[in-house]
Amino acid sequence: MAVSSKSEFMTKLCADLEKDEGVVHKIYTDHLGYLHFGIGHLITENDPEYGKSVDSMVSKERVAEVFQKDVQTALEGCSRLFPDFQELPEEAQLVIANMMFNLGETGLAKFVKFRAAVGARDWSKAADEMVDSRWYKQVTARANRLVARIKKLAD
Repeated sequence: MAVSSKSEFMTKLCADLEKDEGVVHKIYTDHLGYLHFGIGHLITENDPEYGKSVDSMVSKERVAEVFQKDVQTALEGCSRLFPDFQELPEEAQLVIANMMFNLGETGLAKFVKFRAAVGARDWSKAADEMVDSRWYKQVTARANRLVARIKKLAD
């Protein structure tokens, strides 16, 4: 499989994340009760949106700005948790970056057996470890898509 340029990789990753997270131009509450906006952006005390009420509108420009920062943060986390991240197959990089975006570095760090399977390039075991998680039960449709993509690497 041909490896994409960095630009093509980012286009694929951003499209995946937009599909999985959705794009919402107002503040909303997620299934765990946390406030978000845009493309899965968790509102923190550092955000100007902090303290605003649910349904407060957020501009397209703000959503795009925060999304680019969040994607960069996710990729930096991938490089910390997977020191050989850049050497992994592109499809594995896309799936891991998607999981990192969704779970955050602290959350994905808890996937010890998954990370070991990725390090060993045991894609079947990595897929099994994805399924054997609370995350899988919380975002089953998304997780099923990502698991299927990792399983294909085992073929």
